[in-house]
Amino acid sequence: MPKLDRRTLLAAGAATLAAPALAQNRPDTIVVGAGVFGAWTAEMLRRRGEKVLLLDAWAPAHARASSGGESRLTRAGYGADAVYTRMARDSLPEWKSLSAASGLPIFHETGVLFFAAKADAYFRDSLRVNRELGLPIEEMDGAAMQRRWPQIDFTGISIGLLEPGFGALMARRSVETLVARFVKAGGAYRQAAVAPPAEGSGALAEIVTTTGERLSAARFVFACGPWLPKLFPALLGKRIFPTRQEVFFFRPPAGDGRFGASALPGWADFNGDDVYYGFPDLEGRGFKVAHDVHGPPIDPDEGDRTASADGLIRVRAFMARRFPGLANAPVNEMRVCQYENSSNGDLLIDVHPARPNLLLVGAGSGHGFKHGPMVGKYAADRLLGALNSAEPRFSLATKAEVQARSVH
Repeated sequence: MPKLDRRTLLAAGAATLAAPALAQNRPDTIVVGAGVFGAWTAEMLRRRGEKVLLLDAWAPAHARASSGGESRLTRAGYGADAVYTRMARDSLPEWKSLSAASGLPIFHETGVLFFAAKADAYFRDSLRVNRELGLPIEEMDGAAMQRRWPQIDFTGISIGLLEPGFGALMARRSVETLVARFVKAGGAYRQAAVAPPAEGSGALAEIVTTTGERLSAARFVFACGPWLPKLFPALLGKRIFPTRQEVFFFRPPAGDGRFGASALPGWADFNGDDVYYGFPDLEGRGFKVAHDVHGPPIDPDEGDRTASADGLIRVRAFMARRFPGLANAPVNEMRVCQYENSSNGDLLIDVHPARPNLLLVGAGSGHGFKHGPMVGKYAADRLLGALNSAEPRFSLATKAEVQARSVH
């Protein structure tokens, strides 16, 4: 078999990429969905000696996937939700290792800055939890931030938290690199679209592709992002909420390094609980700004991917107030993706209630990407019966049918 790297994976397109032994044998586990959760779950199962087949209908972290696109924040601040702070902390070494092995960087250690008009419970608890877990974090007032980052207008801001060890993950690149490494180490990847599993109870024996091919395994993982409600409509159709989200990239002034990764951290402005977040100009793509509010519902297959004029107007108004040097910056790119949150924002990692060998993994949008390695580890342990105790917050039972996100 020729040497496999990220470039080979991209060039292969729809071809089957598999180690010879796996190509001839029934896998122990089939993972459906090669986004960040599916790819890390496949990799963690492979490390445990499982024969794993990873499937995706298009490609790892493709353009319509929630794991696609340019960049994601990795940060530890979660208020009192220490479970996610620990997951972010424990995932970071895996991201750094993957970045070191990649031809291009996957992790940019820019630091992450949160700021707000007042020090509410979220900020106080984030500071406390980070310190309890031994993570470096710096508390700053508005004047200190203004001196350090004069390109940001901190008018009305009284509190900031800087997490210097975190930063930006290059989303699509990281998943492509991970899948290539997974295959090189003995896993198998194929392009295949899977039909909704047969209804019924008891262990699932096989899944069927949309071309009619039957694939059997001892265990199955479905990590299909916004497609989970389509594959399991009765179970998840009212418990996972795909929403339309807009992201904008702006061109900094020519020759002006004030908005680059060496001069600015990743950031989030809590803006009176109407959060905006973004990144410095990473690798020349542009200064990224997004509004962290749930958009309208979207169908991941048919939904319109054209950014709205209203969305651009809102983002420009925010930039004029907070980043005045970019108030009139030209748009480099406008992108529409989606969140797919549970009712409260907690992750879903649980066994199907009627199929004991089928694990559901998802509901991570808005904050889940950074946790990919630990989601994969938890999912592998859950599937193989290696957990001492399951995390109640990841259970299907805690997912309601009314959207009211509390995890940020």
